Amino acid sequence: MLEPGAFDKEGFLLNLEAWSPEVAQQIASAEGIELSPEHWEILELLRSYYREFDASPAMRPLVKYCSLKLGADKGRSIYLLRLFPGSPAKIGSKIAGLPKPDNCL
Repeated sequence: MLEPGAFDKEGFLLNLEAWSPEVAQQIASAEGIELSPEHWEILELLRSYYREFDASPAMRPLVKYCSLKLGADKGRSIYLLRLFPGSPAKIGSKIAGLPKPDNCL
């Protein structure tokens, strides 16, 4: 369990190295999300995207990346919105311990 000082004012981790599955659970809880295997699959994909491109994806690149890596069924906005309501790219990146995507408000 990380202290409140480990996060910025929007709840994103200040030190990306501090992320762990337990921290992901803590952040998800604060967002009102109970993590399922489907959530973990997207979280791993987000972390993979970050390793590959050194950036958190905005929504459109996230949808394309999901489609490419997980198939057309999961590469759809509606699927991601069901898992991460509101802003899948922003909330997913936050739970995955990544920086806020550049173009997310």
